[in-house]
Amino acid sequence: MSLLLQDVRKSYREPDGSPLPVLNIARFEVKPAEQVALIGQSGGGKTTLLNVISGITSPDSGLVQVDGVDITRLHEVSRDRFRAERIGIVFQTFNLLPAFSALENVLLGMTFSSRVDRKYARNLLEQVGLSHRLNHRPGQLSVGEQQRVSVARALANRPKLMLADEPTASVDMAHQDTILSLLRTACSENNVSLLLVTHSPEVSSQFERVEELTAFNKPEAAA
Repeated sequence: MSLLLQDVRKSYREPDGSPLPVLNIARFEVKPAEQVALIGQSGGGKTTLLNVISGITSPDSGLVQVDGVDITRLHEVSRDRFRAERIGIVFQTFNLLPAFSALENVLLGMTFSSRVDRKYARNLLEQVGLSHRLNHRPGQLSVGEQQRVSVARALANRPKLMLADEPTASVDMAHQDTILSLLRTACSENNVSLLLVTHSPEVSSQFERVEELTAFNKPEAAA
């Protein structure tokens, strides 16, 4: 199993100190190499869920198992290294470093693990159609090209699980299908499981498996 969540709960505190339940998930799983679209409205807990899965945020309780490892049992430093080595993340805002080239941004994605492979980084950029833009900085790239760099960077450490947070939100409709196809193809070719969150029915309709967050996140727990 690439991902297994069981009895996961997460709450925050309101200004008056009262609890604000966000996640209350009995069970959710993603199989190896499976691609899943998770749909939900803004404020429904999607980003919190991704942060819990990636270990950026700790749940209040429950099991979060990625590639057979319960990350809730890892210390912070071990959890950060585990995330760097086994989880790829594609952000809707790209998070590329503006002073570095496309190739350097992908290589930087490798520095958090022990594997820095320049040839593989170049191959990833070629795979996403940017062999002619290796030395261009983000400011010299189109929005669609920047998103392609972020996909290559997310694959840099050969992750077992890819998390994509509204990856088409920052591109226009003309490039939405291109980015989505690119992401899905890259995951398929690299045997990476994909969990993509979106509020767009047009995006989710392209997946064989679509889950609504409210279907396994109890209604009373939604943010």
